[in-house]
Amino acid sequence: MKEALRALNELKEKGLIRDYAIGGAIAALRWTEPFFTQDLDVFIVPSGESSGEKLIVLSPIYEYLARQGCQWQGHWLVIGGIPVDIFPADPLEEEAIREAAPVEYEGIPTRVITPEYLIPLFLRAGRDKDVRKARMLLEQADVGREKMEGVLVRYGLYERFQQLRER
Repeated sequence: MKEALRALNELKEKGLIRDYAIGGAIAALRWTEPFFTQDLDVFIVPSGESSGEKLIVLSPIYEYLARQGCQWQGHWLVIGGIPVDIFPADPLEEEAIREAAPVEYEGIPTRVITPEYLIPLFLRAGRDKDVRKARMLLEQADVGREKMEGVLVRYGLYERFQQLRER
């Protein structure tokens, strides 16, 4: 994991991305009891847009990482032996990145999306495993309810949260 985090920090230092934060199951693990996951989900704010059409070009990122020895395995980019999914951030994810909690992993600084944003992200994804993670966070993490509810309302996800509470 250290190598993957170093590589992500390098992408930021070199200007290939503006910012990033860890999301998905690894982020949920920061706030809950352990469970199995097989990859590292990273949400990024790319450095720029191409042609004024908001086309997001990730090839410079992938090319840089390939020059560092990273390889593709299925749909994952393997960095330091860790399968990594890199997702360009949409507005909800960009807000989650701005509000991410700074943490250190074995001396490497990084940032992890907080429960107030992970829950809406999991509810938006809507898969059974994501809904279970949202429920775990609600039961085990210290969730700022007001902040989370504001996020849910702003991004049209409050009804999904209500459905989760009714189950």
